[in-house]
Amino acid sequence: MNLLVAAYLSALLFGIGLGISGMTNPAKVIGFLDVKGAWDPSLMLVMLGAVVVHGLTYRLITRRNSPVLTATFQIPTNRKVDRKLLLGSVLFGAGWGLGGFCPGPAIVSSVSGASTVLVFTFSMLGGIYLHYLFSRITTSKQGGLP
Repeated sequence: MNLLVAAYLSALLFGIGLGISGMTNPAKVIGFLDVKGAWDPSLMLVMLGAVVVHGLTYRLITRRNSPVLTATFQIPTNRKVDRKLLLGSVLFGAGWGLGGFCPGPAIVSSVSGASTVLVFTFSMLGGIYLHYLFSRITTSKQGGLP
């Protein structure tokens, strides 16, 4: 149960941070991407702050023998840059630039009930599900586990 409480509190803190920083406002994202117009650097500052906090806490946390709430650390080992990663990055960036949202802020903003946010969020969730189905089909044809 502690793991669920920690996950909930982490998501709540993340959502509050997105709201306070204004990152749930698509105009902030569009303003950041508008480098030849009314450029808004606040998104860059929020990202820089997140990178600094993550860098410091990651080093502190991984010095421990084990995590607080689970038995072992779950640190990704795959460092391969392949076609799937590059295509996914392009699609993510295009969706972010066109819609003004990335997944976290879209989910946080969906509680507003605004139709544009809901269309984006449900489209994103639909895309995630279609990717899941496509991965299962292609993996089963290759004889592997989904």
